[in-house]
Amino acid sequence: MFKLKGLRWWIIGLIGLATVINYIDRSTLAIMWPSISEDLGMTKNNYALILNVFMVAYAVGQSVSGRLFDKVGTRIGYVIAIGVWGLSSFMHSFARGILSFSFFRVTLGLGEAGNWPGAAKNNAEWFPIKERAVAQGIFNAGASIGSVIAPPLIALLWAAFGWQVTFMIVGSFGILWLIPWLLINKNGPKKHPWITDEEKEYILTGQHKKENTDIEQKGKSLVEILSHRESWAVLASRFFLEPIWWLFVGWMPLYLADVYGFDVKQIGLFAWVPYVGAAIGSVSGGYFSGRLISRGASINKARKTAISIGGIIMFLGLLTTILAANTPLKFVIIVAFVLFGFQFTIGNIQTMPSDLFYGKSVGTLAGFGGTIGVFAVIVMNFLVPVISKISYIPIFAMIAVFVPLGVASVYLLAKKIKPVDESADDI
Repeated sequence: MFKLKGLRWWIIGLIGLATVINYIDRSTLAIMWPSISEDLGMTKNNYALILNVFMVAYAVGQSVSGRLFDKVGTRIGYVIAIGVWGLSSFMHSFARGILSFSFFRVTLGLGEAGNWPGAAKNNAEWFPIKERAVAQGIFNAGASIGSVIAPPLIALLWAAFGWQVTFMIVGSFGILWLIPWLLINKNGPKKHPWITDEEKEYILTGQHKKENTDIEQKGKSLVEILSHRESWAVLASRFFLEPIWWLFVGWMPLYLADVYGFDVKQIGLFAWVPYVGAAIGSVSGGYFSGRLISRGASINKARKTAISIGGIIMFLGLLTTILAANTPLKFVIIVAFVLFGFQFTIGNIQTMPSDLFYGKSVGTLAGFGGTIGVFAVIVMNFLVPVISKISYIPIFAMIAVFVPLGVASVYLLAKKIKPVDESADDI
């Protein structure tokens, strides 16, 4: 029978590719907004409203899709999620005003939200504990790579075909992705026909004991999950840190247009640079904590050390953005360091649900954590168009303050990162 070595890396590679597509799809509107707004007579306030409609749907979708993935599994969960967001992205080409754009952004947000709890659940199934942050880093790198690819790709497509056809092209990517996903991801590691015996044993022996049992594990309700103080560490840290990433994803193209007068082509030349740093940070943060665990460090020490290092880099980078980013080149280079720190940290935070729980509870906590994080982003998106009329500096100062609050919440609420239902000896 055919066997595929390193099957778990093929699976996470496909999810990483899905994340690349995810970020190309969600970035298309922001990058082409100068052209779309000119054609349709729309304003920055219209953009803020459309962006927040997306974020509300994304917040709801995180929790709903977390439960969905726990119920139907990662294979079918991804088919539903990427099918919805791919079609939604395609349909943006037919939008002609704030109502139609808002409708398609709602369906896009609902679909794209599933990618994050789905990845957390997938990594808990397919990877031993010591490799989960690395797997999460590879997955998160997809967001950064997608953000690197999106500006020049979309600018080229826009120049060649216009914004309507560009939406059609990028919306088709997700539908095509479903073909290799359904071919390769036939089942979980316990029953997949292509997995080698060595890889199966390596995965299963490196997981929590209760993850390996053949007895069906009933997932905890959200109320049960939130009864554990450690769960609130995930929620609070994501509430404070998510706005940092989303500020640059949602507003950097408009910042470059407002402050430096950039058009779509110029945005395409500059806006990809920060995400190179983010991609490196995604993999580095997971590798760093994984190496600490391999060398004998506890999960608690490894996660918190990585989270702290990334937090320091983020905080210093944001201060430098305020004090020294006086040219577009300096700005994007400094933001590259900020996003490096963000991804170094967030990959370990997003891995925490699988450190604390197992089975059908992981997706639920991961999804609800995403929902809570997005609420902070929604508030920020209402503030940005108001504050930016005067200056963007207060916005950068606000998210700089959020960094120590996010890191401190992990230390204060999760005294020890370990499975909540097990003693240290059971791990």
